[in-house]
Amino acid sequence: MDVSEITERAREQLASMTKLQLSGVIGAAREDKGWVVTVEMIEKKSIPDGMDVLGIYEVKLTEQGQVADFQRIKLRKRCETVEA
Repeated sequence: MDVSEITERAREQLASMTKLQLSGVIGAAREDKGWVVTVEMIEKKSIPDGMDVLGIYEVKLTEQGQVADFQRIKLRKRCETVEA
């Protein structure tokens, strides 16, 4: 599987498991036994959109593209663009 297929599988499976809406994929890397994909999901929708609360998730997938593990590693507001 290539990186585009892996990121698509991570997006679909994480959305299905968490019932959260995808904001975007922010990273993907191959590991010894699979892949790690970092995804932002909308935890809380707000008005204006800049105040949306996003959860950053690290998703570990097998070589076959199945989610082996995932965890939320951080929360941030959409308007926070600088790493603290």
